[in-house]
Amino acid sequence: MTWGMHFDIFVKSESDAFVFTGAKGAQLRRSTFQRHWRQGLAAAGLTGRIHFHDLRPPGNTWAAEAGATLRELMDRMGHACTRAALIYIHSRDDRHNCVA
Repeated sequence: MTWGMHFDIFVKSESDAFVFTGAKGAQLRRSTFQRHWRQGLAAAGLTGRIHFHDLRPPGNTWAAEAGATLRELMDRMGHACTRAALIYIHSRDDRHNCVA
């Protein structure tokens, strides 16, 4: 399943809709998140040690590419210093052509 398919099937159209929800459409709870995460990985055919935290770099890179400022990214990640925030923002080769 692609991200587009996931959004079309599972995400409501409101701008503040959750991307991932529990069985009843509510926000995932900390107490059941790992179960949902493992089920999702298995359904996607992903094996190995993939952690939710591994989504931070791509998520914050995409937010930066969409125009988020460093301060907004820091707030989003809960970081007080720029050095920590920059660890989670990666450069992509295809972006070099856009910025040049």
